[in-house]
Amino acid sequence: MTQALSSHAFCKCGRKPWQAFHNHEGRKKELLFRCLDWNVTWHTENPDFTPCFQNTVLVWMPCLYLWACVPIYLPYLHRHDRGYIQMSHLNKAKTALGLILWIVCWADLFYSFWERNHNIFRAPVFLVSPTILGITMLFATFLIQYERMKGVQSSGVMLTFWLVALLCAAITFRSKILLASGKGAEIDVFRFATFYIYFALVLLQLILSCFAERPPLFSKVVHVPNPCPESGASFLSKISFWWITGLMVQGYRHPLEAKDLWSLNKEDMSEEVVPGLVKNWAKECAKAKGQPAPMMYSPKKSAKPSGSSGDVTEEAEALILKPCRREREPSLFKVLYKTFGPYFLMSFLFKAFHDLMMFTGPEILKLLIKFVNDKDAPSWQGYFYTALLFICAGLQTLVLHQYFHICFVTGMRLKTAVIGAVYRKALVITNSARKTSTVGEIVNLMSVDAQRFMDLATYINMVWSAPLQVILALYLLWQNLGPSVLAGVAVMLLLVPVNAVIAMKTKTYQVAHMKSKDNRIKLMNEVLNGIKVLKLYAWELAFKEKVLGIRQEELKVLKKSAYLAAFGTFTWVCAPFLVALSTFAVFVTISDKNVLDAQKAFVSLALFNILRFPLNILPMVISSIVQASVSLKRLRVFLSHEELDPDSIIRGALKDSDGNSIIVKNATFSWSRSDPPILNNIDFAVPECRLVAIVGQVGCGKSSLLSALLGEMEKKDGSVSVKGSVAYVPQQAWIQNATLKENIIFGREGKESHYKRVVEACALVPDLEALPSGDKTEIGEKGVNLSGGQKQRVSLARAVYCNADVYLLDDPLSAVDAHVGKHIFEQVIGPKGILKNKTRVLVTHGVSYLPLMDMIIVMTEGKISEMGSYQELLEQDMAFAEFLRTYASTEQNVEGRTPTAAGRGEGAKSEEEEDTNSPAAKEGKLMENGALVSDGSRSEMMSRQLSNSSTYSGDAGKSAGQQNSTAELQKVSPEKSAWKLTEADTAQTGKVQVAIYWEYMKAIGLFISFLSIFLFMCNHVASLASNYWLSLWTDDPVINGTQRHTDVRLGVYGALGMSQGIAVFGYSMAVSVGGILASRRLHVDLLHNVLRCPMSFFERTPSGNLVNRFSKEIDTIDSTIPQVIKMFMGSLFNVIGACIIILLATPIAAVVIPPLGFVYFFVQRFYVATSRQLKRLESVSRSPVYSHFNETLLGVSVIRAFEEQQRFIQQSDLKVDENQKAYFPSIVANRWLAVRLEYVGNCIVLFAALFAVVARHSLSPGLVGLSILYALQITTYLNWLVRMSSEMETNIVAVERVKEYSEKEKEAAWTVKHPAPPSSWPQEGRVEFRGYGLRYRADMDFVLRDINVTINGGEKVGIVGRTGAGKSSLALGLFRITEAAKGEILIDGIDIAKIGLHDLRFRVTIIPQDPILFSGSLRMNLDPFDQYSDEDVWMSLELAHLKNFVSTLPDKLNHECSEGGENLSVGQRQLVCLARALLRKSKILVLDEATAAVDLETDDLIQSTIRTQFEGCTVLTIAHRLNTIMDYTRVIVLDKGKIVECDSPAALLQKKGIFYSMAKESGLA
Repeated sequence: MTQALSSHAFCKCGRKPWQAFHNHEGRKKELLFRCLDWNVTWHTENPDFTPCFQNTVLVWMPCLYLWACVPIYLPYLHRHDRGYIQMSHLNKAKTALGLILWIVCWADLFYSFWERNHNIFRAPVFLVSPTILGITMLFATFLIQYERMKGVQSSGVMLTFWLVALLCAAITFRSKILLASGKGAEIDVFRFATFYIYFALVLLQLILSCFAERPPLFSKVVHVPNPCPESGASFLSKISFWWITGLMVQGYRHPLEAKDLWSLNKEDMSEEVVPGLVKNWAKECAKAKGQPAPMMYSPKKSAKPSGSSGDVTEEAEALILKPCRREREPSLFKVLYKTFGPYFLMSFLFKAFHDLMMFTGPEILKLLIKFVNDKDAPSWQGYFYTALLFICAGLQTLVLHQYFHICFVTGMRLKTAVIGAVYRKALVITNSARKTSTVGEIVNLMSVDAQRFMDLATYINMVWSAPLQVILALYLLWQNLGPSVLAGVAVMLLLVPVNAVIAMKTKTYQVAHMKSKDNRIKLMNEVLNGIKVLKLYAWELAFKEKVLGIRQEELKVLKKSAYLAAFGTFTWVCAPFLVALSTFAVFVTISDKNVLDAQKAFVSLALFNILRFPLNILPMVISSIVQASVSLKRLRVFLSHEELDPDSIIRGALKDSDGNSIIVKNATFSWSRSDPPILNNIDFAVPECRLVAIVGQVGCGKSSLLSALLGEMEKKDGSVSVKGSVAYVPQQAWIQNATLKENIIFGREGKESHYKRVVEACALVPDLEALPSGDKTEIGEKGVNLSGGQKQRVSLARAVYCNADVYLLDDPLSAVDAHVGKHIFEQVIGPKGILKNKTRVLVTHGVSYLPLMDMIIVMTEGKISEMGSYQELLEQDMAFAEFLRTYASTEQNVEGRTPTAAGRGEGAKSEEEEDTNSPAAKEGKLMENGALVSDGSRSEMMSRQLSNSSTYSGDAGKSAGQQNSTAELQKVSPEKSAWKLTEADTAQTGKVQVAIYWEYMKAIGLFISFLSIFLFMCNHVASLASNYWLSLWTDDPVINGTQRHTDVRLGVYGALGMSQGIAVFGYSMAVSVGGILASRRLHVDLLHNVLRCPMSFFERTPSGNLVNRFSKEIDTIDSTIPQVIKMFMGSLFNVIGACIIILLATPIAAVVIPPLGFVYFFVQRFYVATSRQLKRLESVSRSPVYSHFNETLLGVSVIRAFEEQQRFIQQSDLKVDENQKAYFPSIVANRWLAVRLEYVGNCIVLFAALFAVVARHSLSPGLVGLSILYALQITTYLNWLVRMSSEMETNIVAVERVKEYSEKEKEAAWTVKHPAPPSSWPQEGRVEFRGYGLRYRADMDFVLRDINVTINGGEKVGIVGRTGAGKSSLALGLFRITEAAKGEILIDGIDIAKIGLHDLRFRVTIIPQDPILFSGSLRMNLDPFDQYSDEDVWMSLELAHLKNFVSTLPDKLNHECSEGGENLSVGQRQLVCLARALLRKSKILVLDEATAAVDLETDDLIQSTIRTQFEGCTVLTIAHRLNTIMDYTRVIVLDKGKIVECDSPAALLQKKGIFYSMAKESGLA
C-alpha cells in the first residue's frame, strides 16, 4: 500500500522534481539497490523491507495474482453456470467492502494529485500503485457479483486474493508500527489513516470469504433427499475436507446405515456418466471402421428391441467376407481418455505443484543445518526456517489431497461407466457372442476389471511425475555431492531392467491367474446352480475335487507371483540404501578432501528418500498399468462383440400385410454367422387374430422358430415381419427376484381390474391365497419359492397382462396339471380366451388341443414339412396323420393334454433347439429362450424341491414350498405383511474382532507369523542403526580438510545396510508364502462348509452373495491382504523408529510427542469407526448389482421381447449408484483423515525443527540433520500407517465374511461309520414309512402327516395328488433333503435317518424333473467318480436311446457339454439323466415327472426302458400324466399331506374317489 515517507526515507530524493529523478541513470540503480537492501532485510537482528519494496512489490503482488487468474477463471465461470444466487447479507457486505476499498485506494490517488497541486512532488509510484490497486479492487467487486450470478457459493480464487493482499499488507503494517514507534519520525497522517482502514477492510473481506453463500436457485441439488454437502461447502471446508465431519461424527456415535448416506452428486451418477462413455465408444467404433457413428443405446429410442445399432456386427461380417481387408481395432483407452480426461487434467496441475513443493523440505533442511553450524546467525532466521518448513509442508498436504480426491472421483466414475457400458452391451449381444463370454467372465468384467481401472486412476499420473521427481532430485544431489551422484544413478539404472523383468513376469502370471479364476468362478456358478442335483446324486465330493483342482492351478501361479513380489520388495527397499551407499562411498574415496558433513549427508539422504518414492512406485504403476491393459483388452473384446441386428425383424405397422400379422418369406436362420443354418427355407404367414400350433419331435426346431421371430437368431436369408408388439412366454419361465405382482405387471401401468382378470384367467387365485403375503410376496432368485407350474403361470400372466398384439407361447401348458391346463387353454389361449382377438403362436406337444387350432405347422429337422388346418392335415395323410393315429389313442377324449410334464415349462429348455444330427449346430447354439441355463437351472431344481405339484392347496395353509424356503427366517406375522424370502447380504457392525486376526494368523501358521514379525524388527533396527551411524560419521572432526576412519565408517555403514536387505527378503518371503497358505486353507474351508449346508440355505441365499464370497473375498485374501500386511508392518516400525530418533536428538520433544500421539490416535479411531462401516455398506450394496446382472443375463430374451431394456438399464444404474453412495464418502473420509494426520505430522516437523533451533548451541549438526530427516518422513509414515491399519481392517473383513459360513447350520454327516449299511444294501428295495411326518420349519404346519405305507421290493408305485398334496415332499423326505419331523422311513429294515447321507443317496436313484448337466465331458456328467467302464456307459446310453446321437458326435463320450448343457436340447438332457439312473442300477428308483420335456414318442421309449431295465427294482413315480402309471401295481393318492387312497389303479377307478375324478379329467376313465 502506498505509504508516506520522509524525504530521508525515500532515497533522499522524494521532493525533487520527478524529471530530475527520472533522468539520472545512477539514481535508477540506487533505487533498485535500495529496493532490496540485504543489510536491512537479512543480516540484522530486526529485519524489514525497504520502503521502495513495500510501495511496489508488496502492493502489486495481489494485483498481479488476480489479473493472472482472469484469463482462465472467467471462461471457466462462463462454462460452469450453476444457477443464480440471490443477494444475501453476506454478498451485500462483500460488495460494500469492495467498493469502500476502491474508494480508499483512490482517496490515496487523489491525495497525491492534491499534493502535486501544492507542489509536493512524490515518486511516480505514489500515482501508479493506488491506481492499479483501485482498479483491481473494483474488478474484485465485479468478480464477487459475477460469481454470484454464476452460482459460485465459495470462491477459492477470491479467498486466495484476499489472503495474499492481507499478508503483503501485514508486512507494511509491522513496518509502519516500527516507524511510528521510532523517535522523531515524520508521519504522513493521511496515508497512515488510509492504510489502516485498507488493512482492516482486507482482513474483513478475508473473513467473509471463508463463508459459503446460499445454494443457487433452480439448482438440482435442492430436490435431492439428503444432498451431499460438498457443493455447498466453503472453499476452506473443501480443501480441508471439513464438510464430511458431520458424517464422521455420526459414524463415531453409532454405526452408519444406508439411510445416513448422502445422495450422489449429479455429475457422479450413472445417468450422467454412462451415456458419455457409450456415446464416445460408438463414435470410436464407427471411426475404426470408417462409418458414420451410430446412436448406441439411445435412451429416446427405447422402442428398439436391442437398443443399439449393429455396427459391430457389420465389422464381424466384413472380417468374415473379406479377410484381406484389415480394420484397426477401436481404442478403448482413447474413449476413456476422451470421457474422463478433461476433469482428470486438473490433477496434473496439482501433482506438478506438489512435486515441486516436495523439494522445499531438503532445501530448508540444508539451510537449517547451515544455521546450526553458524553460531553468529541471528536467531530469528532459525524460527523463520522452521515456520517456512511448516507452511510448505502444510501447503503440500492440501494440494496432494486435492489431487488424490480428483483421482479417486475419476476412478469412481470410471467404474460406474464401465459397469453401465457392460450392462448395456449385455442386453444387445448375439447368442454366439454370449457363448464366448460366460456369465462368470462378464461378472468379472464388472467386478475385478472395473476395479482395476479405478486403481489405475490414482497411479497414472506417476508415469510423468515419477521421472520429474527423479530428475529434480538428481539435479539437487549433483549440486550437493557433485559427480559422485553418478554412482547412485548407475545403481538405479541397473535396477530398472530388474524391475522391468519383474513387471513383465507379473503380467504373465496375472493373465494366467485371471484365467484360472474365471474357470473357478464359472464352475462354482454351476455348482451353486446345480446344488440340488449334486445333493440328490451325492456328487458333492466329485465337484469339490474339480474346484480344488482348478484352485490348485491358481495357487501355483499365485505362489510364483508371491516369490516375484518378495524379490521385488527386496529390490525396492534396498534400492535407496544401495544408492546412498554407493554415492557416499564414491564421494569419500575419490578424494581425501571430500568431507561428508551433516549438510551433505542428510540433505542427500532427504533427497534419496524423495527418490525412493518414485522408484518404488514406478514398478507398482507399471504393474497396475499392465493389469489395467489386460482388463482394457478384455473389456474392449466384450464391447466389440457382435450385436443383434434390430432391423433383422421388421416390427410395427406393416405395409401390404394383407391382414397377416406374421409374415416369413424364404427365411434361413442360424445361431451365429459362422454356424450352419438351423432353420431352412421357412415360409409362412399368420393372419391376424389366429391361433397357430407348431408341432414336431424333440430337436426339430420348434423353439428355434419362435426365437427367430423374436430376432434372437441370425437371419441369413429372406425376410421376417411381425405386426405390432410382441409378448413371449419362454419354455423355461424366467422369474425375477421381486414380488409376484411386480413379476406380472413387469413395469407396465397398474390397472387393477385388468390385473385381477389376468390372475383369474391364469389360475393364480388359489396360489395367491396360499402365499404368505398374497401378491406382495417376494419371489426368490430365479423363482425358487414357486413350483414349476406356478412359475409357468406367472410367466404366462406377465405376457397376458402386457396386452400385446402377437403372442409367442413356447409350450406353456406342459408344466401344469391337466385340469389347470384345460382351464388356461379355455380362459386364455383358446378361441374363447382373453387372447381371442390376438395372434397366438403356440408350440405344443398336446394332441388334444390341435382340433381347436386355426392352423398347424409341422416341423421336421429344421424345415416346415406340412402346414394347414387340423382337417387338411388329416386329409393329406402324411407324417402328421400317422403321428396322430399313434398318439391320439393313448389319450382319446383329452380336452387338455397339457400335462406333458409338470415343471416342464420351468425345467426345460427347448428340446427342439437344433438339428439333432448336427454337432456343429449344437456347439453353435448357445442359449434359447432367455435362460443361460447354467444359471437358470438352479432355480428349476429348487422349484422342484417345492414341486409343481406342491402348489398350494386350501387347508395346508402355507405351501410346502413356502415353508421350505423360509426355513429359519423370521416368523411370518399373521397379517399378510410384505414377505421376504431371500436374505440380503448383511453387514456386520462394530470393530473387527481380534479373533478374526487370530484366525488369519492360525491359517498362515503361527511359526511363520511370528517369524515375519521378528524379521520386520530386525530390518528396522538395522535401518535405524545405519542412519545413526551416519550421523556419528558426519560429526567426525575435520583435520587438515580431511576426516579420519572413513573406511571403518563406510564398512560398518555397508554391513548394516546388507543385514537390512537380508531381513527384508526374509520377511517378504515369509509374508507372501504365509498369505498363500492362509488363502488355500480358507478357500478349502469355505468350499467344504458351503457344500455341507442344507438345501434350505441355498434357497434363502442369493447366488450373488455366494459368488461374491468365492470371487471378491477370496481374491482379497489371495492378493490384497499379504501386501497390506507388509505395508502396515513397515509403516508401524517406521513411525516408532522416527519417534525414537527425534527423542534421542531432542529429548524435550517428549513433551510434545505424547499429546500429538494422542491426537493421532483419537483421529484414527474416529475415522476407522466410520470408514469400516462405509466399507461394509459398500460391499453389501455391491451384491445386488451382480445379482441383478445375473438375473438380466438369464432373462435377456424375455426383456428384449417385451422391449423393457430401458427399464432394466435404469434399475441397474440405480443399484450401481446405491453402491457408489457408500464408496464416495469412504474416499472422502480417507482424504479427511489424511489431511488431519499430515497436520499432526507437520506439527512433529515443526517441533523437531523448533527444538533444534532452541537448543542449537548444545546440538551437533549430525543429530539435527538426523532428527529433521526423520521428522520430514514421519508425515508420510503416519499417513501410511493409518491408511494401512484401516485397509487392514477393511480387508480382513473378507476373512470374517468367509468364516461366517462355517457357523451356518450343516446337514447331517455324509458318511457314518457305525452303523454303516452293508455294501449290498438295499437288496430287496422294500420301503416302509412309519408314522412319517414332514414340515419345513418347526413353527409351521406339517406338509406330510401320519404317512404309514409299506412298498414291497420290486413294486411299481405311482404317487398322485392334486397340486400341493405333498407328492414331491415325499420324495425329498426319502432322500433326506428335508429331515423327518416325526416317524421314520425304513429301507430293507434300516432306518435311513441313522446312516450317512451319501450312503443313502448313492443307493437310491432319482431322475429329477429338471435335467441338469454341468460343463465338462458327457462322460463326466454320467459318471463323475469314474466308477464305471466305457462299456457300461455305452450300454446305459443305448438303453436311454442316446447311443445313435452320441456316436455321431466327433468326441463321442468326451463331447464337451457347455454351461448347463445348453448344447443339448432339453429332451436329450432328460435322456442323459435317464442314462445316469441306468448306470447306477440301484434297487430303488424315484421318477420325479421325469418325462417332462419330451414328446410322446420319446416318453413311450422311456417308459418301456424303465419297465424292462428296472424290472426287479422298486419304482416310485410322481405323476401328472396318469397314463404312465395305469399299469403300476399300486397308486398312492395324497391329499393335504395324508394318504387318502392306496390300491391298484383298477381298484381305485372302481371306488370312484379322488383318483377316479383325476382320471376322468385326463380322459382315462
